[in-house]
Amino acid sequence: MAKEKEKENGGLVVVEDGLNNNIKGPTNPMVTPLLTDLYQFTMAYAYWRNGKHLERAVFDLFFRKNPFGGEYTIFAGLEECIRFIANFKFTDEEITYLRSTLPACEDGFFDYLRSIDCSDVEVYAVTEGSVVFPKMPLLRVEGPVALVQLLETPFVNLINYPSLVATNAARHRFVAGKSKSLLEFGLRRAQGPDGGISASRYCYIGGFDATSNVEAGMLFGIPLRGTHSHAYVSSFMSLDEIGDKSLRTCNGSGTCEDFVKLVQTWLNKLQCLDSLRGVFGETNQSELAAFTSYALAFPNNFLALVDTYDVMRSGIPNFCAVALALNDLGYKAAGIRLDSGDLAYLSCETRKFFSLIEKEFEVPGFGKTTITASNDLNEETLDALNKQGHEVDAFGIGTYLVTCYAQAALGCVFKLVEINKQPRIKLSEDVAKVSIPCKKRCYRLYGREGYPLVDIMTGGNESPPKVAERILCRHPFTESKRAYVVPQHVEELLKCYWPGNSGKAREKLPPLKEIRDRCMQQLDLMRPDHMRRLNPTPYKVSVSAKLYDFIHFLWLNEAPVGELE
Repeated sequence: MAKEKEKENGGLVVVEDGLNNNIKGPTNPMVTPLLTDLYQFTMAYAYWRNGKHLERAVFDLFFRKNPFGGEYTIFAGLEECIRFIANFKFTDEEITYLRSTLPACEDGFFDYLRSIDCSDVEVYAVTEGSVVFPKMPLLRVEGPVALVQLLETPFVNLINYPSLVATNAARHRFVAGKSKSLLEFGLRRAQGPDGGISASRYCYIGGFDATSNVEAGMLFGIPLRGTHSHAYVSSFMSLDEIGDKSLRTCNGSGTCEDFVKLVQTWLNKLQCLDSLRGVFGETNQSELAAFTSYALAFPNNFLALVDTYDVMRSGIPNFCAVALALNDLGYKAAGIRLDSGDLAYLSCETRKFFSLIEKEFEVPGFGKTTITASNDLNEETLDALNKQGHEVDAFGIGTYLVTCYAQAALGCVFKLVEINKQPRIKLSEDVAKVSIPCKKRCYRLYGREGYPLVDIMTGGNESPPKVAERILCRHPFTESKRAYVVPQHVEELLKCYWPGNSGKAREKLPPLKEIRDRCMQQLDLMRPDHMRRLNPTPYKVSVSAKLYDFIHFLWLNEAPVGELE
């Protein structure tokens, strides 16, 4: 075993062994070797007691069905898996706890647990941020069977939610369109602190532009966005509450001694404008005070929540008065946020208001002031807004996004496919649950138009598919589903992200921005009919002819033969 040196790293023990190259521990300190199901330890003990614990096993991690009624999934969570195994080591405290939990186990078993790390484990995975499909291995994990069993539950946990929420985010991005900003506002509604942190990270991978989650911003470098709440607006009673009314000009060349008076002047101008006569009367002065004070605090980033009292009769005129006053001093207001009401109608009316002001007061660009919408948005409401017509530039989405309200889990599984170089298969009366045996290689075949045509699994010893060479692709279980493919480009999907002590080269973990960029590029490569919201065309996942024959040979060999009397 590699030489170990333990050091504290933010409450985590990081094992420097010359193998992990100081890979940081998991983001969540609760991700330890104990974050697994009890039956993993009972199986590990049974393996150990029977002398099987060091037998070389191969497991596949995959899922059986795409989420949200769609035909694609975004793979996420790989980095946290690699962080976990790079620092996998039982502490004395954990061993003591396991002894108390499993008193029937022999002392030698706990000595074994104390001695293990993941230096004899190999992990092959699809690149994080990739578009993936059912049945295809996302991870292939090779190593001593007892140890790999201990990795099963944490790996499934670290892949399941990240891939689900990244896919949910990607679907929202697809419906919203590339031109709109998407802001993740889900922390307060997420399932606990880790759900909130994870959601921010993986929504960013799936195509969101920013988060309101400050902790996630610090941990992952995700851009932060936010404004104020209704409480801030309603906390003011009048303009008299504003203390320091002065504001320096944007270029620092002078100072407006009474910004409040300048705001009131602009509000009077708006009220006297013939084209706005009758649109609004006396606006809510406490709201005006709140907007003015917020602009004094953040003149470079003034974005106002305008629906506390009445959007068109008070919120928008008050915002415009403050924004025009800021404009006089060289600042540009960031925009407004709508959090209730008919978002399509209100956004269109607001855009008309902004455009009218740009024209009447000759303020360049005012008509394009950013309109942000929130209020329990989801994929369906975005689609409905598109059909109605709207003028929203950015969407703040929370509850339905981070909780994956439309589907609770992706349903990843972890199945043994080989032990001691002997292929294994898991059978079921439900054909969808039959596993695909043996160590496999996985490829994506692209057609002449640049779209992926099919993913294919081959036996580990088969020659890889070649460009311009005809290959027979077969459905793993349905005899009649087959097709010849002549690929114009072949991409091998599984790469070595943790070589253990095998000496193989290891793929580097890319930074978060690169993962996000890959996700966007992968989605752009998909054929449009695979991406549509309603009745998308299923993407084909296949096996080679040799692997097909072997699956069915093993199936017949392993399935019990019934006897009729």
